[in-house]
Amino acid sequence: MKFLLSLLALPLALAMPVEETPQGPAPPVLDAPVEAAPELQARYPTPTVVIPQPQATIVGLGGADVEQFPGIPFAQPPVGGLRLKPPQPITEPLGTYQATKNQDACPQFFFSDALNDDIPTSIIGEILNTPFVQKITSQSEDCLYLNVHRPAGIAADAKLPVLFWVFGGGFELGWNTMYDGTPWVKSSIEQGKPMIFITVNYRIGGFGFLPGAEILKDGAANLGLKDQRLGLQWVADNIAAFGGDPDKVTIWGESAGSISVFDQMIANDGDHTYKGKPLFRAAIMNSGSVVPADPVDCPKGQIVYDTVVEAAGCKGSEDTLGCLRALPYQTYLEAANSVPGILSSTSVALSYLPRPDGSFLTDSPDVLVLNGKYARVPFIIGDQEDEGTLFALFQSSIVRTKADLIKYLTTIFFHHSTDAQMAELAESYPSALIDGSPHRTGIFNNWYPEFKRLAAILGDLTFTLSRRVFLAGHDAIAPDVPSWSYLSSYNYGTPIMGTFHGSDLIQVFFGIYPNYAAESFRAYYLSFVDTMDPNNGTDTKFRKWPQWKEGHQLLNTYAFHSQLITDDFRSKTYDFLVKNVKSLYI
Repeated sequence: MKFLLSLLALPLALAMPVEETPQGPAPPVLDAPVEAAPELQARYPTPTVVIPQPQATIVGLGGADVEQFPGIPFAQPPVGGLRLKPPQPITEPLGTYQATKNQDACPQFFFSDALNDDIPTSIIGEILNTPFVQKITSQSEDCLYLNVHRPAGIAADAKLPVLFWVFGGGFELGWNTMYDGTPWVKSSIEQGKPMIFITVNYRIGGFGFLPGAEILKDGAANLGLKDQRLGLQWVADNIAAFGGDPDKVTIWGESAGSISVFDQMIANDGDHTYKGKPLFRAAIMNSGSVVPADPVDCPKGQIVYDTVVEAAGCKGSEDTLGCLRALPYQTYLEAANSVPGILSSTSVALSYLPRPDGSFLTDSPDVLVLNGKYARVPFIIGDQEDEGTLFALFQSSIVRTKADLIKYLTTIFFHHSTDAQMAELAESYPSALIDGSPHRTGIFNNWYPEFKRLAAILGDLTFTLSRRVFLAGHDAIAPDVPSWSYLSSYNYGTPIMGTFHGSDLIQVFFGIYPNYAAESFRAYYLSFVDTMDPNNGTDTKFRKWPQWKEGHQLLNTYAFHSQLITDDFRSKTYDFLVKNVKSLYI
């Protein structure tokens, strides 16, 4: 079971597409990129870049097509007195810095081996036949580093566009080094649209998103988002020395990384400038955007803080936050992981997530969108067809009836809601079987009573219909700013899971399957990074992707073809969400 949970948690839970012709087993996802042997490196010139802030000579790894600079620090290590503090820029020169090896992941949220041993064996078998994901072998609090990949031999004045990747993992897991930018840079060269690819680390779990009144008072909220922001500022200050253009940055994320991208758009009421210039000009969001949330010091947030404090042995301290900062690393890590995680019965009712803090995030995301307080940049946003199946795997013993479902939603998720409201939500899926997720599978795949309806609710409210809320709000406020949207169905037919949350990584990010889905999305995204339009210069074998405002059309992609569909499905649930959003804060 430990294998399954570690696999799902990344969230690189993957399933082999079964639509149309079977593709056979995929080649394995390789371990995290490692440094080439010295004798291999000697074949290529050693890249050296002089950056202005902080002053440093960065020495990287040469390559035939792509040069790498792994492990560049962009902040002071958040250790000791800087634990649970906003990230601090590096002020002292670094001298000659060897960016030649991967640095540690930020502290991860761990899970018990005993979690839900009744997960269907058919799912385990499906996952065992898919690419294995790399384990995070090294982690520490000293983790604020980024990796740069660029075309080999480019000049400092090349002014290439930049793609800035933010990993996902439920704000509990993940590591920038898991996501190798080399294939993306190679593809950009092959398509005549060379670019620079950057992956950033940020603090997660109780190190990056601890809530509570004490956190709010100290100005220590949403630290993970602030880490990402400082990484973007590093790019603004230094990427020109690598041959990049700081005026052509696109930010991209998946899952919690996608929510993070959206939160960077609404941060500071939409002011995304630094030294008088925008930090990014475009955004891509794979599975995640508007997550209506209570403030950092809300009752649920305070329960999380108090639970961590008690587990840490700091309950009797006059300064509980100071006590947490002074703890040995392992003691605090275990205390931070004492609250429910995403791969448990509480699911996406997250313990750790971005919450309004009155300054960086001034209000709940839904309010900021409604008021037009977000960076109005061109964006792509989309979802998997069955976002919620992964997160409904852990409730088989507690959600057996419709009454159980209503109780679960009011007590675990939506504390401001009533039983009547949750009954109305449940009834917006008239048939728990036919209208549930995985969608379009009739009476099949209802693993336990209410599974498909719960999966549909979790997927729609957290991802798919919240995406539509953002698009509709944007269309009303800034219709002249382009937006495109998609719904992916390339795993249609996968038992119980369907095209589930995280399955886009195998198709879109890693591109393991050489199929239409992988090729088309890579082409669309590279065109978007290059010109802020996914259709510019894209191979004519791929469908023209209309803007969402043009009839509210979605690009619906299967493994070997795509089609356009109207973004009007599950309209009753969408109307409920819009009408009752204040009762749906988590």
